[in-house]
Amino acid sequence: MGLNVIMLGPPGAGKGTQAERLAAQRGLPKISTGDMLRDAVKRGLPLALKAREEMDRGELVDDQTMINIIRERLSRADTDAGFVLDGFPRTVFQGRELDAIMEDRGKGPLVVIDIAVPEEELVRRLAARRICSSCGMNAEPTDEAAGVCRRCGGTLVHRADDNECVVRERLRVYAEQTKPVVDYYRGRPTFRTVNGAQPPDRVAEELEATIADAARAGASFSLGAQR
Repeated sequence: MGLNVIMLGPPGAGKGTQAERLAAQRGLPKISTGDMLRDAVKRGLPLALKAREEMDRGELVDDQTMINIIRERLSRADTDAGFVLDGFPRTVFQGRELDAIMEDRGKGPLVVIDIAVPEEELVRRLAARRICSSCGMNAEPTDEAAGVCRRCGGTLVHRADDNECVVRERLRVYAEQTKPVVDYYRGRPTFRTVNGAQPPDRVAEELEATIADAARAGASFSLGAQR
């Protein structure tokens, strides 16, 4: 059965970077709703443009839009051996719908990782964060030093939603609407918390060990037993 990982955590916790690393190490697709939305915006799809406006204001994209995006993505053959999901679910309703999708497709248990970081550290990180203007990847320290994206060589820019006012609003929205998702998963044998207030390499080491432990704990549980 495949390894299906959900990365949870507030904006700036590093879940995107860690999801990228984990997916590369395990040979799994990294599924990011943010990346998919940015691609759709580049292609000028009206629904995606509306969603982008909501994100730039620090709001969450509506549930049904995100569920439809994920349902289509998880139907592709490259997810049969597992996946690393970054940025979804963001509401309990989305979590329940994801459970239904997983059960319908017989994809097995979800390993759920919550990356925890104090709020002031998140604000500091997000105010300084840059992304690639071409592919949307978050920049790492080595990219910052080089001034270009390691994936495609694109120019690094600040995200429109990373100014301090919008950051504070995003964290407020997270606490109000998304944190309950952590509580939704917390009682499962495959739920774990990782300390994200560490250097990225140390977080990656802890994450690898934590996922292995969670996968062992969930080996004898069906998704129906987790719900």
